[in-house]
Amino acid sequence: MPSDVEQIRTIRTLTLAQLADMHTDPSAGYQFGSEDVTWAELVSRLEQTVDWCDEKLNGYEPFEVRSEGMT
Repeated sequence: MPSDVEQIRTIRTLTLAQLADMHTDPSAGYQFGSEDVTWAELVSRLEQTVDWCDEKLNGYEPFEVRSEGMT
């Protein structure tokens, strides 16, 4: 079973591919679940998904905090 990080990376990759396809061949309207949405609305939702993935992936990566103490 893939790890959480692998699943989020897969979601991000698939979403970016869908965005690329939409920019290559835009359509007037799309279905998002059972909802009719415009091209711009769907692009916005997909961009939000990519942002969410980036936020989650940043939380999994190690980070370093530099500080300086004085006595």
